[in-house]
Amino acid sequence: MPSLETRPLVFSVSNRKGGTGKSTTAVNLAAEWAAQGLQTLLIDLDSQGHASLGVGVTPSRDQPTVHRIFQEADFALETALQATVMENLLLVPADQGFEHSGSAGDLLILRHQLNRPMIRERFDIVVLDTPPSLDFLLMNALAAAHGVIIPLIPHYLASEGVKQLARLFFRIASTVNPTLKLFGLLPVMVDPHIKLHRAVLADLKHQFGAARLLRGIRTDIHLAEAFAAHRPIRLHDPKGRGAMDYQLLASELLALRGLSFQSTSDLIC
Repeated sequence: MPSLETRPLVFSVSNRKGGTGKSTTAVNLAAEWAAQGLQTLLIDLDSQGHASLGVGVTPSRDQPTVHRIFQEADFALETALQATVMENLLLVPADQGFEHSGSAGDLLILRHQLNRPMIRERFDIVVLDTPPSLDFLLMNALAAAHGVIIPLIPHYLASEGVKQLARLFFRIASTVNPTLKLFGLLPVMVDPHIKLHRAVLADLKHQFGAARLLRGIRTDIHLAEAFAAHRPIRLHDPKGRGAMDYQLLASELLALRGLSFQSTSDLIC
């Protein structure tokens, strides 16, 4: 895996299921790394545009967005950069009206854009917030990423979303991106006092291995309130447990960046 000195290090926050905390995780990890002084780029690939809202950006109708790179061959990603509410954190927003059907030949578009000198030389970390649907946008993200974080809510269908993404992960890793790694499964909205949550987490450890389970994010209403306020949790409630959990997770992920992970083929059942 490339070290942090091989800029930028690209994280894809992905799950085939919706409502699993992808945008919350993408926004708050990006904010934590920016707070550490790392030049961070958040790219909102999901046309719902939630990650953009989470860092205080509401794109105007004629504002350049990330989706232009899939529509115009000569479009440069750096022309869509926007400031956010965080120092050291820039955003490429989503086009909420984006509609396009990509083909297999489109899979390396995002990777090529992230390799442009204006992006490669400026940023330390790129965080990709991806759509839940199985389409070429998600595949572009996996083709461009060094590693994937899979957020999940601890209920009995959690493993199904992981398995669905793992099939796509293995397909991309065995073809266009052989260095793609799984950074880990991320339980969100976790309450250790709920018996169901404890049982599901134990089952996930049994199915996928304890080493694949990242530090969880506890249930915290302030995380939802932060999104409503269009601010990362570290600005909205910096002393709360949500802010603490994402701060610890961000540090943990950077500590893992140089490790070699196993193939994800064993995730597929």
